[in-house]
Amino acid sequence: MLLVGLAVPLAIAANREIKAVKSTAVSNGLEVVDGLSRLRVEFVRADIVRVQYQPDGQLTDNGTDVCVAHRKRTLPLTYSDDLWSVSSDSMTVCIDAATGAVSYYDLHHRLLLREHPRCPRSAEKVWQEKITYDETSRRTAHTANGDVAVMDVLRRDTIGSTFRYRTYFDWTATEALYGLGSHMENYMNLRGKKMYLCQHNLKAMVPVLNSTAGYGLLFDAGCAMVYNDVADSSYVEMEAARQIDYYFIKGRNMDQVVEGYRWLTGQSPMMPRYLFGYTQSKERYCSSQELLDIVGEYRKRQIPLDMIVQDWNYWPAGQWGRMMMDPKYYPNKRMLADSLHAMNCRLMVSIWPNAQHCPQYDDFNSRGWILPGSSVYDAYRADARSLYWDYANREFFSNGFDAWWCDSSEPIDGDWNNPVHPDYGYDNHFERWQINTKVLSDVLGAERSQSYSLYHAMGIYKHQRQTTDSKRVVNLTRSSYAGQQRYATITWNGDTYASWKTFAQMIPAGLNFMATGCPYWTVDVGAFFVGPDRWNRWFYKGEYPDGCNDPAYRELYTRMFQYATFLPMLRSHGTDTPREVWRFGNPGEPFYESIVNHIRLRYSLLPYIYSMAAKVSNESYTMTRALAFDFVGDSAVYDLKDEFMFGPAFLVAPMTRPLMAYGKASRQVYLPQTKGGWYDYWTGIRIEGGQTIDAPAPIDHSPLYVRGGSIVPMTAPQQYADEHPDAPYIIKVYPGADATFTIYEDAGDGYDCERKGYVTYTLHWDDSHRQLSISARKGSYKKMVKRRQLTFVMPDGYQQTVVYDGKKAIVTLTANN
Repeated sequence: MLLVGLAVPLAIAANREIKAVKSTAVSNGLEVVDGLSRLRVEFVRADIVRVQYQPDGQLTDNGTDVCVAHRKRTLPLTYSDDLWSVSSDSMTVCIDAATGAVSYYDLHHRLLLREHPRCPRSAEKVWQEKITYDETSRRTAHTANGDVAVMDVLRRDTIGSTFRYRTYFDWTATEALYGLGSHMENYMNLRGKKMYLCQHNLKAMVPVLNSTAGYGLLFDAGCAMVYNDVADSSYVEMEAARQIDYYFIKGRNMDQVVEGYRWLTGQSPMMPRYLFGYTQSKERYCSSQELLDIVGEYRKRQIPLDMIVQDWNYWPAGQWGRMMMDPKYYPNKRMLADSLHAMNCRLMVSIWPNAQHCPQYDDFNSRGWILPGSSVYDAYRADARSLYWDYANREFFSNGFDAWWCDSSEPIDGDWNNPVHPDYGYDNHFERWQINTKVLSDVLGAERSQSYSLYHAMGIYKHQRQTTDSKRVVNLTRSSYAGQQRYATITWNGDTYASWKTFAQMIPAGLNFMATGCPYWTVDVGAFFVGPDRWNRWFYKGEYPDGCNDPAYRELYTRMFQYATFLPMLRSHGTDTPREVWRFGNPGEPFYESIVNHIRLRYSLLPYIYSMAAKVSNESYTMTRALAFDFVGDSAVYDLKDEFMFGPAFLVAPMTRPLMAYGKASRQVYLPQTKGGWYDYWTGIRIEGGQTIDAPAPIDHSPLYVRGGSIVPMTAPQQYADEHPDAPYIIKVYPGADATFTIYEDAGDGYDCERKGYVTYTLHWDDSHRQLSISARKGSYKKMVKRRQLTFVMPDGYQQTVVYDGKKAIVTLTANN
């Protein structure tokens, strides 16, 4: 089979300036033509501008399916007399008549962003290739990422051209930038950095930037990219695209930028309540009986659990990646699912895009739906996505399985499978980008080399939605792209190795990913690779060969668990050593007790977390968030890599150094200035903001603070998320400033929530009068809880209980003497 491959240089038209005689008004914007080249600046919403440029004048977009369709309407705009600027009721866009540089201003004519005034963009024409593979050379390589098909390249044929583009930006000295996805490179604020953007086991590329200056950028192309803000040259480079195509999103704050991004690319659907409990996984459970025994042990120990995961290699021997469970070890799939459901536990299963040596592969191959040089199915084809779903549905979903783990959705890694030089390692970012851009471009085509995961997720989501409305889609996947959040995906950070260094890198990687507008991200608690391997591979560098029997690893695992308690999904997973709670000690021992207590804390916080999940879906909120979201005026938070907010209330400061080596059970924590100050969650002691403190960090817990002026709805921990739908709530009120929190409730699963099948009621704290008002309940759903006990608790221990029946009420909370 043949496909467009990696783009290579043809001719250079770098630093090409537009020397236009005039600008022309077009629908909702301006257009500038210089010879063949064409620049179009178009409002798609009053606060969102699309910029397109093509040196040959053909504005055809890049064919990515990143953005969702919106009905085009004429916006009320004001054009300058010379037609070099245009304004909406939100902002003004100006084009430099000499160079074509685009600048963006707010209504007070404050500069938000501008392209470089002398050199705004460049275009370099590059060849595209078709790759012909030698089918007779097909062989299987056994790798840490499973079995992969390998073939030799027979020839490369030049078949046309595309462009490598750079858009140069003149960012302001004081702004911070976040986003671009999840990359294990230890960057928080992206100013002054260079990042090579591609899909990889340890890299999930999302080409979105979110600025503290009040705007965001979405680059709508499917190719590899480079972000550069070093050496006096700031640009975003697209390696193979038909045209420059980016969106400028104005926002009063970073949350509003996320709203604009999701308006462009699609909202994140409501996740089921069970997802926000605890998920137990490892590489791997080997039979139905083992899955049942593990869940039974959790129930026996009364440790909360909502989902267990079946990882790979459940298929018959020699049929790698086949969506079929070996009946020798999994004799009855329906009975397995039913038995887990009887214990109130859901089941997630790992599925792969690259089946081999089995009837499933033969079926796809006979239809021509395998990507060249691989065994990966062609997810860009709607009919191939439909066939893939048929296999997944027949084997799993129709038998009661609940959730998907779409592993290896890049879907190819060039340096995970092949030998590289001895000095190659985690920090070889440019070389990693080169290797993986090449292999992805060879197989997928350079113009779409990074977007496979978007289409793979699309197929799962759309077909499950067509199959039933009673079960919400959950798709844990290793890769991501702009727009993928609309397909109910959670991305994790890949197969990391266990060390304190990599643990610390996970925190900014996740915060940058979620700053793009993709809200759901998680990690393998404990990291995937725990010990080193015998082949000394660059990625397999775990520092704990004795695994969970090593007290040093138990400490790292416990600290990672404390951190992950405040991620959108709490999940343990990895190879080399078991991951169940009881592997880390016995009841009464510190590691065991800390892990169990954090699981119980997670379940206590479910009313708070689930209400935030609704806010994610209905208000484009970000649950786990960089401090700059909430404290944009405080530049001290811009590059803090090891603190973040969990919703509006909690400041989380994970402990990322070992007590055994560090010898000090505390860490420095910066508390931003805020009117109500901060409360130590563990002690209730109030602390002023605007200072760095030495915060206690015993092995029991990491530092955790609550912003004064917060309302946190909680409940008693349950064994699973839906055990007691009518359980009383404990409403913790942290005074110091007025506060508002809206509680959301629904059935917990199914899509009635999209048809107004939910209720909300708002709690408002009036700090000066020490009164908490409860609004009248809005909405309804089947089997809704009509009466609920609410106990309001103050940090000083004062509490008062009411029974809420949906009617407006006011409660006065006086302090203890």
